Amino acid sequence: MSTTRATADPLAALGSLPGVAESVESVRKAVDRVYGHRVMRRRSNAVTSEAALRGARGSAALSGADWALEEVRRRSDFGAGDARVVGAALRLTAEAGQLLSIWRQSPLRVLARLHLVAAATGDDEVGRPRRAGEVVDEPLIELPLPDADEVSGRLDGLSELIIAGSSAPALVTAAVVHGELLALRPFTSHNGLIARAAERIVLIGSGLDPKSVCPAEVGHAELGRASYAAALSGYVSGTPDGMAAWIKHCGRAVELGVRESTAVCEALQRGAA
Repeated sequence: MSTTRATADPLAALGSLPGVAESVESVRKAVDRVYGHRVMRRRSNAVTSEAALRGARGSAALSGADWALEEVRRRSDFGAGDARVVGAALRLTAEAGQLLSIWRQSPLRVLARLHLVAAATGDDEVGRPRRAGEVVDEPLIELPLPDADEVSGRLDGLSELIIAGSSAPALVTAAVVHGELLALRPFTSHNGLIARAAERIVLIGSGLDPKSVCPAEVGHAELGRASYAAALSGYVSGTPDGMAAWIKHCGRAVELGVRESTAVCEALQRGAA
């Protein structure tokens, strides 16, 4: 992603890419529909809690720990193997809502905190961008890995964009944050989980999904890892078509998350959940 200052609001320009405006409008209508559900007026906290659980399950699945929802709900031990990935996803989902006020002032501080929460260790490399020569554990993303200097510069550029603010739709900003973090893989571990948690923070903090009931992670998982990787390749290409494809992919993921929470609302209405 280019963060050149030649364009005062580079994120806003992405909103005019082919099909992006239509995706933004489709997402807005979908979100409005679930927020208008009668259950949201009385039991929004229950919907939020269920969306968080399902979002964490979806994010963990994309990072290789594809557990059934009821297994995630039942388990309390997340200390080994795939369980560590699921535990990290659950912790990040819980933490994201606590960092909204910090994000717009210090996004890099938030990202460091997310890595600390995900890793849950006191290792030296935790909570800071990786340094030259450090190995990145992110086997499901096979794109070329930018070097540490490039990571540092692009993280600074992303931070400047977020702090400056943008007139871009929330979907566009969330997709860029998500895509840039996946492309950079700035930490030695848990980059996918962190990228999806950052997307969640943008969607909530922007006001598009203030109650966090539209878990994009559910949609990303439903669309599948192959589709996710292909769309990310489009983002990394930097071409207008590639960028548009990634943003629209993220939009579809949000809509599928909306569909999931609508089903939760219907179940609560029937007394089945």
